[in-house]
Amino acid sequence: MTSAFHLAQFNVARLRAPLTDPSNADFVVGLEVINALADSAPGFVWRLAEGPDGDATTVRPLDPDVIVTLSVWDSIESLRAFSYQSAHLDYLRRRRDWFLPHDRPASLVLWWIPAGHVPTVEEACERLDLVAAGPSPEAFTFRQTFPAPELSARR
Repeated sequence: MTSAFHLAQFNVARLRAPLTDPSNADFVVGLEVINALADSAPGFVWRLAEGPDGDATTVRPLDPDVIVTLSVWDSIESLRAFSYQSAHLDYLRRRRDWFLPHDRPASLVLWWIPAGHVPTVEEACERLDLVAAGPSPEAFTFRQTFPAPELSARR
């Protein structure tokens, strides 16, 4: 059965150094690998892929030093499996090599969208601001999730 809702995911990270810096070489090489892994992962629906390299590293809506990822998945379980049970985890464990703490209250937000909707970066930034006030059905994290909305009964 296909769900009427998908899960949107947005996260932000402040770079320690520009992407062209040699200290980020492993991260930059890994972008293509991890994006290909995501694209073929069970439950993957869509990801923001703007720019010449097919990733979102040129999208900087919050600060010139902050990079973002925005993706859509069929379920929380699919995103969790990709994030924590695939080669992605190896890169996640090295995040302190490439990223600094930032001044935002949250670095990740999840929210439900109607299947077929493509979230915008502006929408994602609004959700990130919402989750800073605490998890809710409109903006949450892996630590406190909410179920997909129920479809209202049609009469």
